[in-house]
Amino acid sequence: MIIGGGIGGLVSALKLHRVGVSVRVFESVETIKALGVGINLLPHAIRVLTELGLTDEIKKTGIPTAELIYVNKFGQRIWQEDRGINAGYRWPQYSIHRGRLQMLLLQAVKDTLGENAVVTGHHLTSFEQSNEKVVAFFENKKTGKRIDSYQADIMIAADGIHSAARKFYYPNEGLPKYSGRILWRGITESTPFLTGKSMIMAGYQDKKFVAYPVCAETASKGRSLVNWIAELTVEEMPSITDWNKKIDKEKFAYEFAKWDFGWLNVPDLIEKTEAVYEFPMADRDPLPQWTFGRVTLLGDAAHPMYPIGSNGASQAILDADALGQAITKQQNAEQALKDYEQVRLEPTSNIVYTNRKNGPESVMQIVEDRAPNGFDYLHDVITRQELEDIANMYKKIAGFDRETLNRSMLL
Repeated sequence: MIIGGGIGGLVSALKLHRVGVSVRVFESVETIKALGVGINLLPHAIRVLTELGLTDEIKKTGIPTAELIYVNKFGQRIWQEDRGINAGYRWPQYSIHRGRLQMLLLQAVKDTLGENAVVTGHHLTSFEQSNEKVVAFFENKKTGKRIDSYQADIMIAADGIHSAARKFYYPNEGLPKYSGRILWRGITESTPFLTGKSMIMAGYQDKKFVAYPVCAETASKGRSLVNWIAELTVEEMPSITDWNKKIDKEKFAYEFAKWDFGWLNVPDLIEKTEAVYEFPMADRDPLPQWTFGRVTLLGDAAHPMYPIGSNGASQAILDADALGQAITKQQNAEQALKDYEQVRLEPTSNIVYTNRKNGPESVMQIVEDRAPNGFDYLHDVITRQELEDIANMYKKIAGFDRETLNRSMLL
């Protein structure tokens, strides 16, 4: 059984079914809806989804990201690199609406495993395990009424940053760690910017703006559905239990009032957005252990990380793939979960720590520190070798450097 019907939980269900495991997913909410904003799926994650037969559906809704561009607060280019197929990968990188991806995965699970494979309105309250089984107990979160229990050979906890299973094993961990930064997110239809498949990151650590298109249907009409994120350092810590609080854009929009780059008008994009959501940027410290007998953690329940380097959803998908491979190779359930943990724990911990240092986005801070008033010649501020070293280092840490990824898939 899988606890949590998010991206990690649903991909895990598809992967485990493919390797011959009977799976049921338990989701806390009564109705799964297409919530959220845009996310990115990196080539190694798309490889997994391709193997699961989801390429055509993703192509219908997402945008294959062509290039990633870092600019300073004046819109001057710091670093540009091709992404996905354009960069020589065997798989594309996609920008996609998170909610649409989740609904796509949900439908795939129902089509493949059956309508009863996903049970909603079941919030995990506790569980017990014996030598052969795990028994989970649920309640209806809305009413607080206890409902039926369920047993299985193993339990995969993919129930997010506030995971009930994680709290069971680490009861004194406390709240997620606030980064000191808040994200404001929105989606706006506009004219396409740059190539129409570009992802841009502008500014520096304390003030940043990210934008990229996420909808293939809108693009087919010559328009662009742009996902954007405005980020500011805010000393006062907000309530980090409220992850998608709808707010008044005037709370932050003035900070970006002069960010018109010619090719992208940031204040205009913010102004035309109907709904803006507040998201305190937080993570948790990496854990020494995910697996406890027949129970293990996956995705944000195991390794919540800052949304830097487009890695959150991709790493959950890689977890699902590693879990499926471990179960294929190892008949003993407990050992299979241990093997999965051994493969994934250290790489994801490294990403959490690297993201706290801003990952590849650190190039923007370097330029801000060295040239706060802009520059005439970039090479006077930062060398191309510095830029390449930072970009390549992060790809290796995140597991999608081109040569290694392409070579490993050919073996």
